Amino acid sequence: MAYIVDLRSDTVTKPTEAMRHAMVNSALGDDVFGEDPTVNALESKIANMLGKQAALFVPSGTMANLIALMVHCNKRGSEALVGNCSHIFKYELGGAAHLGGILLSILENKPDGTFDLGEVEKRIRGSDIHEPITSLVAIENTQNNCGGKVLPLKWIDDLAVLCKKHSVPLHMDGARLFNAVQHSGETASRIVRDCDSVSVCFSKGLSAPVGSALVGSYHFIEQARRMRKMLGGGMRQAGVLAAAAVVALDEVVPLLALDHKRTQILAKVIEGLFLKTFQVDSEIHTNILMVRLPADSAVSADQVIQRLAQVCLDETQGDCKTPNDEGVIVKAISCNSKTIRFVLHREINDEALWLAIMKITYVFKEIDAKYQTKK
Repeated sequence: MAYIVDLRSDTVTKPTEAMRHAMVNSALGDDVFGEDPTVNALESKIANMLGKQAALFVPSGTMANLIALMVHCNKRGSEALVGNCSHIFKYELGGAAHLGGILLSILENKPDGTFDLGEVEKRIRGSDIHEPITSLVAIENTQNNCGGKVLPLKWIDDLAVLCKKHSVPLHMDGARLFNAVQHSGETASRIVRDCDSVSVCFSKGLSAPVGSALVGSYHFIEQARRMRKMLGGGMRQAGVLAAAAVVALDEVVPLLALDHKRTQILAKVIEGLFLKTFQVDSEIHTNILMVRLPADSAVSADQVIQRLAQVCLDETQGDCKTPNDEGVIVKAISCNSKTIRFVLHREINDEALWLAIMKITYVFKEIDAKYQTKK
């Protein structure tokens, strides 16, 4: 039986013992009536942490972003400007268009997750009767598809000034906001200061089993609550879930630095192999590591991932095994045909990291040797 190191995503984390205890013992009520004390406590806590007036607990980050889009772009046919690498554009099934009647217009994300502010200003529309009205700009921090990059604070500030100039709201998909907090050294409230709404996920690196929060003004959250009900996100005794999120904010947020440190270690090990087939992103900000293959490589990211998920006899007879002579499987995902993504999280301790390093080193050397021989 192989030992599995799951680096596909920080969504695979399971609740801590403290979370389980809090869930079992949480005070409960009907949240649709606003009577669940644990949900109310969570919403107050996250709103205060982000320096906003109010918050809304929702089942998922996808729903949080969709609600934000539908509240800000409340006339069908409105336009939202988003990055071409953003989660809203790439991984939320076109819900903005399908459910909200919202046109997503894309801006090209740079490698650091930003986009050109001059281009934003050129793209804001609404004066011409033939064009949709630009009703929102949405950003993502950290930028998942750019390798967990933390957006520069000055860039966010400058974008906010531009949005205010044109009376266009700014939404931040802050699914991994607290990773950005850890890397930047800034408070969460400072990072989102000029954003009109923010979504925060509790079930990624924070290890809670379910849930996200949408944060903003009293008026915004009042409208968001109606949208949540319409989308089927109104939960009843939701305090059993909110209790885990409260623990996550208190106990898991301070541990994110360890995830970042271990990601840096993994990156340095791969970089130190000096293999021509595998290149690590030069800047690692948080807990996401992108490993890229050459465009002309004969091997694809999916082939590498399939090999990492296999255990060969030679591995178990060599150094690539556990102390119990088990093989090691490393799970990862691909972002495209030439990019492998590893995501570290609370459940990857030093032992799991070391086993992952052994397996990745073995497989990468094996594949690189084959590739170089073919060339």
